[in-house]
Amino acid sequence: MEYNIKSGSPEKQRSACVLAGVHETRKLTPAAQALDEAGAGFLSGLLRKGDMDGKIGQSLLLHNVPGCAAERLLLIGCGKQADLDDRQYRKIITAGVKQLRQTGATEAMSFLPELDVKARDYHWKIQNAVQWIDHELYRFNEFKSKKSEPKKGLHKITLVVPTRRELAQCNTALTRGMALAAGVKLTRDLANRPANTCTPTHLAEQALALGKTYPAVDVSVLDEAEMKELGMHSLLSVSQGSAQPGKLIVFRYQGAGDDSKPVALIGKGVTFDTGGISIKPSAAMDEMKFDMCGAASVFGAVAAVAGMELPINLVGLTPAVENMPSSTATKPGDIFTSMSGQTVEVLNTDAEGRLILCDALTYSERFEPAAVVDIATLTGACIVALGKHASGLMSNHEPLAAELLRAGLNAGDRAWQLPLWEEYEKQLDSPFADMANIGGREAGTITAACFLSKFARKFHWAHLDIAGTAWVSGKNKCATGRPVPLLVEYLIQQCEKNT
Repeated sequence: MEYNIKSGSPEKQRSACVLAGVHETRKLTPAAQALDEAGAGFLSGLLRKGDMDGKIGQSLLLHNVPGCAAERLLLIGCGKQADLDDRQYRKIITAGVKQLRQTGATEAMSFLPELDVKARDYHWKIQNAVQWIDHELYRFNEFKSKKSEPKKGLHKITLVVPTRRELAQCNTALTRGMALAAGVKLTRDLANRPANTCTPTHLAEQALALGKTYPAVDVSVLDEAEMKELGMHSLLSVSQGSAQPGKLIVFRYQGAGDDSKPVALIGKGVTFDTGGISIKPSAAMDEMKFDMCGAASVFGAVAAVAGMELPINLVGLTPAVENMPSSTATKPGDIFTSMSGQTVEVLNTDAEGRLILCDALTYSERFEPAAVVDIATLTGACIVALGKHASGLMSNHEPLAAELLRAGLNAGDRAWQLPLWEEYEKQLDSPFADMANIGGREAGTITAACFLSKFARKFHWAHLDIAGTAWVSGKNKCATGRPVPLLVEYLIQQCEKNT
């Protein structure tokens, strides 16, 4: 999709389609008011007849509107003006692009960013409009023999602001919105690929390709022999049951000076999770290809940051494995020594994500990070606790947790903090090793984070459990690209804090 930004009067735009808003009840937005005046009251006359009252989700497509140079005019319901907040704005933008793609227009000009969203400026409205438009237009048809999209579909959207005064800040917002949209798309593409394509080796190849696309990103890949040499026996205990060799992918983006400590992002990359010897039920097991969404989100965040050319240093780590049952697979009761030297008794081989993340956390110490955030589809318990709306957040540093929560609110990609109290750690006690990899049914999300916290003593660390937010299930199952918007917003805020 091609995105542009400009200023101008709605009635003068020669476009295949112009989008403008109508509030409840039948109150025209400034762009719609200008079109109405140019058409001698044509729009207000239609609205008085009851064609539309402005509720969110409503739309009205008009052709050959008097006084309008565009071929089509698409009116979008914007709800009550007093209620227009972040969530409502997203609904309006999404409804607009849904209706737009039904029109047959190959390009369009949207005046919806003019809407007065509570406590939001044009920069925020433009950046988020690009992201949400791209998210709504996303289709994954890589493996379909017949593509569902028409050859001459919508390919260009211009976002319009009232005057040239807004253009400077909005050009930056447009660039950031496009970079974020590209990062989210990369995340969704990787996660949606089937596990027979998206193996640990495939992820490593895609990482190297990303490094070629963005010269500021340096990529290296550790193989199993190198990880064994480093003592990553916890990570290797997961991959040992699979014919697919494990990988540790390392991204380094240098956007700031050498004296600036990096932020490290660590993403769980289980490209398929059968559960191992503790095998999962067969129902919906196909969705376990999404168990690498944490890794995919690191790919997306790195790509977005590089595309924005943010002045920050960033490290991305993605331990990538396949968890399979076989004669060489880890057995319940096996004990392994992690890279940190701590020993782990594996009571359940389906609690494998923490086994690969713990070694990656230890590996991150060499970069002397300012903060570390790991991202993982870690526990079904998180879905029970928070559903599909919020990612779970736990941290050993309250200021870091607060920054991530604020970033999630600003990006419309929310998280909710759960406690990380010492009392929960007792559930991980083992009579044979330093710890067990599970802590029983109670507080499963929290005890998983407690396990990881034992490997994060030397730095400020936060854990995002995205089991409920990384993908949607059912007939229309698809990766969501979360929490890339949250992560990128957090990194943008770190840049602003350091200037």
